Amino acid sequence: MKNQPLTVQGKIALKDLDPAGCGGREKAPTKKLTARLCRRIGELQPLLYANAAHAVLLIFQGMDASGKDGSVRSVLRAVNPAGVEVANFKVPSAEENAHDFLWRVHRVVPRYGHIGVFNRSHYEAVLAERVLNIVPKKVWARRFGQIVEFERMLVENHVIVLKFHLHISREEQAERFRERLANPEKNWKFSHADLQTRQRWDDYIDAYEDMINATSHPLARWHVVPSDRNWYRDYVVADTVVRALEGLRLKWPKADEDLTKVRFT
Repeated sequence: MKNQPLTVQGKIALKDLDPAGCGGREKAPTKKLTARLCRRIGELQPLLYANAAHAVLLIFQGMDASGKDGSVRSVLRAVNPAGVEVANFKVPSAEENAHDFLWRVHRVVPRYGHIGVFNRSHYEAVLAERVLNIVPKKVWARRFGQIVEFERMLVENHVIVLKFHLHISREEQAERFRERLANPEKNWKFSHADLQTRQRWDDYIDAYEDMINATSHPLARWHVVPSDRNWYRDYVVADTVVRALEGLRLKWPKADEDLTKVRFT
């Protein structure tokens, strides 16, 4: 099976991608490299903020315990929290259900100059709502195209959209669940609903595969990240974010006023 991170540009089969892959890298030097990349994100974020001409949106999707929270915490460790906006998408409220499925999403797209994080996202509308039969196929199937158009609109309005599917194995998920049960400090993370989702593992994998293949478009490709090894997952995400920020080629903006004559007495 392939063991490198994959930027999806054609049809993929998740069973062909190794969740434990590490691209031939070793743990210790990769963790050091990741720390440097995270510091680089911390250096680039003030430039993004000062220019206030772009926003960066990080979208994380993955099975329970795939490491969405951990990846966000690790990759943005050096970033000023004032420049980060985080949104979590749970079961829609009554108000949200009274609108189209993207209404609640568009409201929390990050402002220019900010890094936004979606821990789960609008993609739940073609994942959980599909698997749990909340909406019929004719509804969720249409949503693929609607999501692509929504993201295209965001990108054309200077929002950089980076999408990460954290690809974890069923065996590793079970190990992480056992750890949550054994560690009192992690008990709060465990929910019996996680076991119900686990029982539908194959259905979710099918849904993820269809989602990735239908919505990885030129302006916002999916990055499938092997996530059984946390250190490799964090490296891939951090490297992708650095490349995107550096690709903006931002410079410090000039002052609106002539500062050469400013004097302090």
